[in-house]
Amino acid sequence: MWLPRERPLHCHDFGFPKHMIRTRVGYTGGTTISPTYHRLGDHTETIDIEFDPNVTTYEKLLNLFWTNHSPTVCHKRQYMSAIFYHNDNQKQLAEKSVQETQKLYSKPIQTKILLLDVFYEAEDYHQKYMLRKHNDLLKSLSLSDKQLIRSHIASRINGYLGNFGSIKQFEDESINWGLTDHQMNYIREQIKNY
Repeated sequence: MWLPRERPLHCHDFGFPKHMIRTRVGYTGGTTISPTYHRLGDHTETIDIEFDPNVTTYEKLLNLFWTNHSPTVCHKRQYMSAIFYHNDNQKQLAEKSVQETQKLYSKPIQTKILLLDVFYEAEDYHQKYMLRKHNDLLKSLSLSDKQLIRSHIASRINGYLGNFGSIKQFEDESINWGLTDHQMNYIREQIKNY
């Protein structure tokens, strides 16, 4: 989980690669109970990524993380660059990736490596941000807010609407999603417009 903010990093950045099952945004790393966007306390805005370990590795996820921001910039706690690990193996791999990535920069890396304690989901309106910009499409999916957060297909669509992926990639994987012709055509048009 992480959220470096030099270039706003969103779930749609990580929702595109096929090994990503689903993403959700939230808050972690602090002591405030049940934080919200307007009452964040000492938490950091983060992205929780569920991925298929049979298709990719944690190391490849870390590589994606490092290529999506400048880790040498120091930010306040809300926007700091951080990797929240789940176990000792992830911690070791994250620390190793910091050492390897540091070789590419003259300034010290500011990214923190921290144990994940509690992850609090952000408010619904923060989830699947790109998809929420397409209200008619969103409504046509007939998903509750909680279903939207947990939906693999919604995560994939969010990535495509965020300008990640080609029409061919969309065609190849969306065939089994159960979308209507109208939904498919709408998404194709959005991909073409980028």
